[in-house]
Amino acid sequence: MQKLDIYYIGGSPCAGKSSVAEILSQKYGLYYFKVDDFLDGYMRAGARKGHPICGKAVRMNAEQTWMREPLLQCREELAIYREIFEFVTADLKRIAWKGGIITEGTAYLPKLMKRSGVPGNRYLSITPTIEFQVAHYRKRDFVPLVLEGCSDREAAFRNWMDRDALFAREVQRQCRNEDSYSVINDGTMELEKMVRLVVLHFGLK
Repeated sequence: MQKLDIYYIGGSPCAGKSSVAEILSQKYGLYYFKVDDFLDGYMRAGARKGHPICGKAVRMNAEQTWMREPLLQCREELAIYREIFEFVTADLKRIAWKGGIITEGTAYLPKLMKRSGVPGNRYLSITPTIEFQVAHYRKRDFVPLVLEGCSDREAAFRNWMDRDALFAREVQRQCRNEDSYSVINDGTMELEKMVRLVVLHFGLK
């Protein structure tokens, strides 16, 4: 599979990446590879290989994870994606799908994409505003499960949201530095319009 046959959507959580990727997969016959579906396995693989941040992350419980300072959480999240990137790219190479691949995940940091030689017209990021992010996370059923075991769930949730806001800011900064295409979702853009922007950037026909 040639790199030009792979379309990458990076960004930060709760931005609309999955929704866009699912639509493009169905409309253009692309294989949809969702990094988050394999994230736990990648982190365990990183831990086994001796990657320090992956090793630390897999040993922590919810209290230890979410009650830390958001800036530290963000820095370690970025480090995890650097540590697991080799596993993500290895799995992509194993996919045999003549119609091409659409893949999305927060692991696709602009700096990693540039360093890997991914062409600019095959990568973009989607990040949410903090208001859009928090409003949508509040509606998600899995949030209480993720925070189960935390001594103060509301404080843990705020830390989580602050971490993701910092992560979005860093992705946007990297996009500017690497001249990568960036979409910011504030909730006012219809999904169809966002899909059209992505289609235009990727040159899908």
